[in-house]
Amino acid sequence: MCRNIVPLHNFEPAATDDECHDAALQFVRKITGTTKPSKANQEVFDRAVAEIAHATRHLLDDLVTAAPPKNRAEEASKRQARSADRYEALRAFQEQKKAARAAS
Repeated sequence: MCRNIVPLHNFEPAATDDECHDAALQFVRKITGTTKPSKANQEVFDRAVAEIAHATRHLLDDLVTAAPPKNRAEEASKRQARSADRYEALRAFQEQKKAARAAS
């Protein structure tokens, strides 16, 4: 899944229409492979975003769960920690790769 698309289900307060739109936009960008469509494709791109945002809104409204709502700040903190771990691991790997090249 695209790392920019975050879970929207079971939060208090519930996901906003803007969050549904942002997730839909990221999804369409990911599957089309572009962040800005050409003028010829702009209408199709925008329509796809609107339809996916609409479907997302209905999905989130209709889902049921017995789990207590998640805290947005806690979930954001967890995402930031995972991101920091990924980037630290990448940095360490790149340094190790540089050292191996320098040694050979």
